[in-house]
Amino acid sequence: MPKREERNWAMYIHFAQLLNILVPFLGLITVIILWQIKKDESTYINTHGKIVLNWMLSYFIYGIIAFFLIYVGIGIVILVILKIAIFILAIIGGLKANNGEIWRYPLSIQFLK
Repeated sequence: MPKREERNWAMYIHFAQLLNILVPFLGLITVIILWQIKKDESTYINTHGKIVLNWMLSYFIYGIIAFFLIYVGIGIVILVILKIAIFILAIIGGLKANNGEIWRYPLSIQFLK
C-alpha cells in the first residue's frame, strides 16, 4: 500500500486536469509539473502521472475528431460527452488513487507505458 503522501500526490495529479475547465491547457500543464516533480520519488505517483497524461492525450485526440464531426452533426454531442467524461473520470481517478488503487481511464490510448 502506498504511503499517504504518495496517494495524495496521485490524487492531486488526477484532480489537476479539472483546471482545464477554468483555463484551456492549464490542467495539462499542472499535471505535467506535478508529475515531473514527484515521478522519481515514487513509482505509484509515476504510474498515475502516466495514466492521466495518456487520458489527456486521448481526450485531445477525441476532441479533434469531434470537432471535425461537427460538420456531420454529431460533433457537438461528442464534445459535450467528452466534457462530462473528463469531469467524472477525473474525480473517480482521484478517489481511487487516494484509496491506493491503480485505475486506468476507459477508452484511454496508452502512449506512455
